[in-house]
Amino acid sequence: MALISDTDSWKNLTAHVTDINNTHLRDLLNDSNRCQSMTVEFDGMLLDYSRQRATVDTLGKLQKLAEAAHLKEKITRMFNGDKINSTENRSVLHVALRAPRDGVINSEGKNVVPDVWQVLDKIRDFSDKVRSGSWIGATGKPLKDVIAIGIGGSFLGPLFVHTALQTDPEAMDSAKGRQLRFLANVDPVDVARNIVGLNPETTLVVVVSKTFTTAETMLNARTLREWISASLGPSAVAKHMVAVSTNLALVEKFGIDPNNAFAFWDWVGGRYSVCSAVGVLPLSLQYGFPIVEKYGYTGAFSIDQHFSSTPFEKNIPVLLGLLSVWNVSFLGYPARAILPYAQALEKFAPHIQQVSMESNGKGVSIDGVPLPFEAGEIDFGEPGTNGQHSFYQLIHQGRIIPCDFIGVVKSQQPVHLKGEVVSNHDELMSNFFAQPDALAYGKTQEQLQKENVPQHLITHKTFSGNRPSLSLLLPALSAYNVGQLLAIYEHRIAVEGFIWGINSFDQWGVELGKVLATQVRKQLNASRTKGAAIEGFNPSSTMLLTRYLQASSNTQADPATSVLPKI
Repeated sequence: MALISDTDSWKNLTAHVTDINNTHLRDLLNDSNRCQSMTVEFDGMLLDYSRQRATVDTLGKLQKLAEAAHLKEKITRMFNGDKINSTENRSVLHVALRAPRDGVINSEGKNVVPDVWQVLDKIRDFSDKVRSGSWIGATGKPLKDVIAIGIGGSFLGPLFVHTALQTDPEAMDSAKGRQLRFLANVDPVDVARNIVGLNPETTLVVVVSKTFTTAETMLNARTLREWISASLGPSAVAKHMVAVSTNLALVEKFGIDPNNAFAFWDWVGGRYSVCSAVGVLPLSLQYGFPIVEKYGYTGAFSIDQHFSSTPFEKNIPVLLGLLSVWNVSFLGYPARAILPYAQALEKFAPHIQQVSMESNGKGVSIDGVPLPFEAGEIDFGEPGTNGQHSFYQLIHQGRIIPCDFIGVVKSQQPVHLKGEVVSNHDELMSNFFAQPDALAYGKTQEQLQKENVPQHLITHKTFSGNRPSLSLLLPALSAYNVGQLLAIYEHRIAVEGFIWGINSFDQWGVELGKVLATQVRKQLNASRTKGAAIEGFNPSSTMLLTRYLQASSNTQADPATSVLPKI
């Protein structure tokens, strides 16, 4: 099968790199017409990508590449419910999760939107009962504390949204007197940190596992079931644990009433599931369904519409995706820094890290052909200004890493001290506006000499500049805006995969480690319980396992007795 790199459009961009290497952002930013053409406004947000190492000609060539990759057709096929996840023979319909009640989005000839709203209505009803106190725990107390158990996409997306809403005034008001915690890691320390200060009598546990077989999630679920049972008795489990799963048989076997299981579907990938019951249930329990409706069913939906209908030259997710392909596959920049100048977005980069790297971390095309070019981005990030005191040194004077600067016009919690030159938020935003220019312009040796910098420090204080970035300015950070930001990056990542010709919706790379962990698990059990010798591992693993078993032999409890954290 033909690869995108075989097309004339790809080859033209490869040749065009020479032209770009003869330019500098200092000069490109002097062109006011270019700068104006590289801004896009939509629904109060502003994207400025004029600090990318690109010209108007570059953008034209990228649009030609989108045509060669049949990008419009692929987007349409996704929204139409075609099985574009060909390796798993599945539709990719996270957009159906935020469609309006009267929407029509088909999978296998069936409109799935009514099924989505049936689950949403069930979540609304259940969360209202819990929040109002009409659903009570086994001892008659209201359930004001929620622990959501899940990992990967069942954890990072909901945690991002929760963290973003914690300081939003409207969401805060709705969450008064309630707590939401997320248990993901199988490390018992994570269990200890989640249950510290909580009373099983007032705690509701949400177990998120589509198959109800995910090893880490189910061990954590059994641990919290034991925590509840030890305090309240086994019969309390049905009142204090609910599930997000499609495996009703295993849900019931676990001790959860199947009526308290909330469904989602195989056309929802885990990392794209924050607008399904995976995220909506725990977030509705914390903030109430109306708040959640704003991020998913108005905010994210507005971007879905923008993405599916706006011409590519003004389409924010498409432009972001094309620029990422340009940076990764043509300019040779493998990483991307996600830098939100908003502490409420501190969990955004970890979520996008998974969405991006699990989606596009592929080495073969969708047809199984090895790629002769680099695809996928290494994503990391930290809120500004914290990151400036952490890794910006490398970004300014070390490796070139394209940066996404995300700013917010209106702070969730404004502070202005009497006598200060600017408000706290203005101080933050001063850095948001300054850093992209520092990366673009840098500082030359001539400038340093004019400032009488000692000669032996000139090279140390020189900044090469010409380091690409883009700026996304949001009007506020309400639930609506959070949903928009989520959808922008989801669709951007899909665009990258569509251009590269890979399957952004499977994740075979996570499987091998799980298989090998099963072998280790069996070995640990056999060695602990029967004194079995370590067999079937390479010398290095044998040595490590031996050391671990010997050093931890006196920490093991009676296998017939449950041990819970003492915290």
